[in-house]
Amino acid sequence: MRGDTRSYAAARKERAADIDRWLTDLVRTAVGTPYGTNGGTTRNDERGALTGVALVAVGSLGRSELAPGSDLDLVLLHDGREDVARVADRIWYPIWDSGVGLDHSVRTVDEAAKVAREDLKAVLGLIQARHVAGDPELTRSAREIVLAEWRADSRRRLGELRDAADKRAEASGELAFLLEPDLKDSRGGIRDVQAMQAVAAAWVASAPGPRVREAYELLLDIRHGLHLVTARGADRLVLQEQDAVAGMLGLLDAEALMRRLAEAARTIGHAFDATWRTVDRLLTGPTPRGRRPLADGVVEHGGEVVLARGVNPRKDPVLVLRAAAAAAEAGLPLAPATVTALASQSPPLPVPWPDEARDALVALLGAGRAAVPVWEELDQAGVLVRLLPDWERVRHRPQRNPVHRYTVDRHLIEAAAGAASFTREVSRPDLLLISALLHDIGKGYPGDHSTTGAVVARDIGTRMGLPPADVDILETVVRHHLLLPETATRRDLDDPVTISRVAEAVGSREVLELLAALAVADGHATGPAAWNSWKASLVADLVRRVRSALSGTPLRPAPSLSVEQASLARHGGGAVRVNGGAVTVVAPDRAGLLWRAAGVLAAHRMVVRAASAASAGATAVIEFSVVPEYGSPPDPATLEADLRLVLAGRLDIEQRLARRTRSMRPARVPVAPPRVNLVDDASNTATVIEVRAHDRPGLLWRIGRAFGECGLDVRAARVETLGAEAVDVFYVVDRAGRPLTDEVQRAQVRDQVLAALR
Repeated sequence: MRGDTRSYAAARKERAADIDRWLTDLVRTAVGTPYGTNGGTTRNDERGALTGVALVAVGSLGRSELAPGSDLDLVLLHDGREDVARVADRIWYPIWDSGVGLDHSVRTVDEAAKVAREDLKAVLGLIQARHVAGDPELTRSAREIVLAEWRADSRRRLGELRDAADKRAEASGELAFLLEPDLKDSRGGIRDVQAMQAVAAAWVASAPGPRVREAYELLLDIRHGLHLVTARGADRLVLQEQDAVAGMLGLLDAEALMRRLAEAARTIGHAFDATWRTVDRLLTGPTPRGRRPLADGVVEHGGEVVLARGVNPRKDPVLVLRAAAAAAEAGLPLAPATVTALASQSPPLPVPWPDEARDALVALLGAGRAAVPVWEELDQAGVLVRLLPDWERVRHRPQRNPVHRYTVDRHLIEAAAGAASFTREVSRPDLLLISALLHDIGKGYPGDHSTTGAVVARDIGTRMGLPPADVDILETVVRHHLLLPETATRRDLDDPVTISRVAEAVGSREVLELLAALAVADGHATGPAAWNSWKASLVADLVRRVRSALSGTPLRPAPSLSVEQASLARHGGGAVRVNGGAVTVVAPDRAGLLWRAAGVLAAHRMVVRAASAASAGATAVIEFSVVPEYGSPPDPATLEADLRLVLAGRLDIEQRLARRTRSMRPARVPVAPPRVNLVDDASNTATVIEVRAHDRPGLLWRIGRAFGECGLDVRAARVETLGAEAVDVFYVVDRAGRPLTDEVQRAQVRDQVLAALR
């Protein structure tokens, strides 16, 4: 079956049919004679014995969607016959003996109906129950009663169904955007389609259409392949199985698999939302029939955005963007029929775009969070790739990195929505919104995405009709959209070379303010690990310094120590302050201070998420941002005491960390090898060493110890953990306080640090 998913669907149906035949034989054997003997019956005897008992399949067997590792969900219905316990045992025990998982119950029709009234899982199973063996009248009667009550009580039961779906989504996340999704329970997963089928069974909304059914079959195929790869009934598609599952489905690799999966999940999620809008509309009663104008040719009607009477989309290529902007600004959904009409009838926009089209796009993006569902509507209808052909390259593209919570395309619209909060803080809000929408467009092409993205953004900006000067700004912003956060977290801001390099790349205060706003929007849209108060303060400091450099005014030097740090420094021999996840160390500057303090934190099971180290005269200041590996953080007093001991040279933490290292389990999945890079021309007074590695306890301690063994002193440091990856940058000098110039020594340092990381 490898690579032929059509055979997976056939295999599911064939397996269900085989199990049906087996179960039918079990039922006949179980009821063939009154007291369990196996001989002497005739066809008439068998037919009579089967009267009053029926075996019903629910769940995946009931839908004929049985994957290789699926359990059997069975209900034995009966009419009150006295020997039903004996019959049940003679069916269940052979199933258990076979090793197949079994979820079973024995009910009369009335009992089944009563359970269905009280238990959502039971009623969903019985709605799609399928007769397997025995008396078909019992099965028919049970289904009719359950369906009739489901429809009669739809207002309450559909509310219960929606609550269950919301709880699943909250617990399992959104399938399209997860690194290791649950194929059944995540939002946009298998259970959401089954919920839509249950809504259709209540006669409240239509059954899922062909696009949803196709997406659903893909999820079933992926789950089928996962069961074959793992040889068990797994629903979570973990990282280490994704390449193998992709191969089972005839796809190139895990990225291709996850892109197909994201598209299917978003199709299902979009249909799921539309289904519940229909449910809400029908169950809450009629809405006012009036039409409220929203824009030229666009009105609100019944809580949705529709086209005004007499409007012809074929004659107005801008109408689709105008309607989308009106919907977002009003906080309303586009009516499905309106989206269909706009998608099928709108002519292509002329190139370059007219000003009205560009203004409508900016208005749509400027609506902020309300733009996201409208953008999704346009995407599902295929409108976006016609407006922006390059969008196809990033559409549903996964970002297989725990730092990113969204696919590339969703990240872009999320960033644009976030950038809308900063439009009053920049001189060109239109360019901020467009650059936010396009800043990662290069991820659809080979090479560095900032470089390729700048080229693509220039082409798109030109097609949008932006003036040449604006196209230049757009290209610059996309090319340098990572400049501020990467510089702020990986370079010493007190080094004049750092500020001059950024000022040269930015070129103007206008571009600087656009990059500053985009950095925040991009960070928030990426995920919690990508943006925090520590990074925000560093970026703000960098912007302040570069702004002064661009204006030609001298920057007023910041105090060498903050008020709190100065207070700590008065302790003389070294002081420590632990405040939640913030750890501050102020002590006389000396070699090895950073890595020894990091070693204490690691010994106390604290993970360093970020750190900065700098010298203020003869005083060293180290700021750590830490979280506990698990459980509650250590007692602050104990942590402070150990830090003071190590500052005084009275604590050797090497043995503690060695014990921790021996007890650690290896990584679950293969990780890329560490990389050590000496960055030339980043400083005139120190050698900048950038270390990238998979994060693990004591990493910073290992790196610092390697520097110490090489006779190097760390003058400044920027440490950042992005998901499971550490990006650590150190400004180091030799014993004489000079940068490293000898190539042999530079190679030895690189090798020594790499050895410490292995």
